[in-house]
Amino acid sequence: MASVFTRIIAGELPAHFVWQDDRCVAFLSIEPLRPGHTLVVPRVEVDHWIDLEDRTLAALMGVARTIARAQQAAYRPARVGLLIAGLEVPHVHVHVSPIDGMRDLDFANAGPNPGDAALAAEAARIRAALR
Repeated sequence: MASVFTRIIAGELPAHFVWQDDRCVAFLSIEPLRPGHTLVVPRVEVDHWIDLEDRTLAALMGVARTIARAQQAAYRPARVGLLIAGLEVPHVHVHVSPIDGMRDLDFANAGPNPGDAALAAEAARIRAALR
């Protein structure tokens, strides 16, 4: 059975994309740690990041860095955090989120789905910073 991320990539489930290329996509989390919290996901469905082929891992990290730079410009946080947990969906994904402290990377503090309009606004903010 396809992962929820594979279904999002295929267009079967909605998402607010900020990046798409031939190897990776990036879209906003529906349970954000902070506004702008983005998931960077390889198109290939692999469960554990240590099993990615080198080119895909390099592409994933390159996109994560590009998104992080856009978040830094758009939100002006103290830092942009990057986290690979991989426990909630069996498809590699990198969490990239503006942070001002370590507590901002605690999933216990994740917010509820902010709704389509708020996610669309955050996606537009990141896409503008990517330009």
